[in-house]
This record gives sequence, structure tokens and C-alpha cells, in this order.
Amino acid sequence: MTPRTTPGGAKALRPVDLARMAGVSTQLVRDYADAGILPPTPRTPSGYRRFAPVHGRALLAYRALARGFGPETARAVMRAVHAGDVPEALTLIDAAHAELHALREALRATGAALEAVASEEPGASGAHGASAAPAAPPPRAPLTVGEVAARVGVRASALRVWESAGLLAPARERGTGYRSYGAADVRDARMITMLRQAGYPLPAIRPVLDGLRETGSSEALRAALAQRQTELTRRSRAMLEGAGLLHGYVAEVGEAGEAAEAAEEDAGAVAGT
Repeated sequence: MTPRTTPGGAKALRPVDLARMAGVSTQLVRDYADAGILPPTPRTPSGYRRFAPVHGRALLAYRALARGFGPETARAVMRAVHAGDVPEALTLIDAAHAELHALREALRATGAALEAVASEEPGASGAHGASAAPAAPPPRAPLTVGEVAARVGVRASALRVWESAGLLAPARERGTGYRSYGAADVRDARMITMLRQAGYPLPAIRPVLDGLRETGSSEALRAALAQRQTELTRRSRAMLEGAGLLHGYVAEVGEAGEAAEAAEEDAGAVAGT
């Protein structure tokens, strides 16, 4: 039978207790323990794990971190903490915040560039900031897939993927069947390039292009940019929550370690008298 308390006097918890606390399966709790996401877990003579409240706090901290920073970073952070390398854990946190800031800046620049491209007459040219796809003089004649790829800075295979997804619909030359890209196709390819660089999945890009083609309106573009901004804000809040729980957990682990060191020093002093 699993003891009701741990060796330190804390209430002993079963895997199912931790699972209910975090809303996960008991097997996942065991996997977290084996992966070093939870602190070292002593076992009873019969082999049962001795979980304690500190394991529950580690579990909740990890789950919150994973929502904001992603499972891979959250796992690395928790392992660093349990290895006693808090500076490494904080370095990982700082790097993730820097990445999010870069995404916000890129979205801002991309939004301005996209608005400029969307307002162009097909075939117009001009550079619109650092995030804009490379611009070139408007094509005087239809372009091949290779020429368009060179203009927008992607591989020809990317253009074919976008065509398969319904984002591009170049004409085909009679006889040869080769793709023939007009000015509107080039504009659309530039917009897709910028949206992809900003992290948009292909299904989210199609409504933007459909709105431009059907009505000439950039409302769908603005809605897509706002949605992306909302996603970044949601991630930022999740990162804040995870960092807060991690702070509390690190403080608790640090205090427990200091108490253990003090107890060892006291025991050594007693033994030496």
C-alpha cells in the first residue's frame, strides 16, 4: 500500500490524484515523471511512486508553460530546473519571449506591406518595407513558373503547391500546357509569400485572395491580420501564466533545497560534537 505521507511529511499523492489535478491521464503523469518533467520521485519498497504536492505544482507549471511556449520548450525548462540549472531555464524563457516579439514586429511590417500590395493595380511594382516580397518591374508578358518564383523569392515547387491548394490559377499555354502567369497572378504570389512568411496556413490565405479578386476589398486581409494578432496575444497571455507558475515552483524548489542543505549542515555539526 502507498504511504499516506512522503518521507518529508507531505501528503502522498497517487498518479490518479495528479491526473485529476491537471486533467490528464495517469499514464501521461507517469510519462512526465520518466521524462524529467516532474522532480525525482521516490518509490516505496513495493515499487509505487511517492508523489507529493510539489509534483502537482510541477505538473501544473509544465502544462501552463506548454500552452504558451510549446511542449518542447516547456520540457527543456522543467528539466533544467530539476537539474539545478535555473539560468538555463530562464535563458529558454527569454528566447521564447524574444521570438514572440520578433513575430509581432514582423506582423506589423507585413501588414503594412500587404496593404500596399493589395491596393496596387495588378502589375504595379515597388518595394514596401523589409517584409515585402522582392519587387520587380511589372511583367510586360506572361511569365513562366520559374520566372515568377524568382520574382517573389520562392521555389517553383511552392507555386505549384499553392496552385494545388487553390490559391493560384495560372493560365495554360495552348499546345504545350505550360503555366502562364499574368500580372494579377504575380501580385497574388507576392501576397501569399508574405502571408506565409508571417506564419499563415494556406487555408487562412484563400479568403484574403478571394476577397481581393471578387470585390477588390482588403477587408478579408485586415480580418486575417487581426486574427493573427489575436493569436499572438493569446500566446503572450499563456506565456505570462506559465512563467508565473514557474516562478512559484522555482521558488519552492529553491527553498526546499536550502532547507535540506541546512538540515545536512546541522546533522554534520551534531555528528562532529
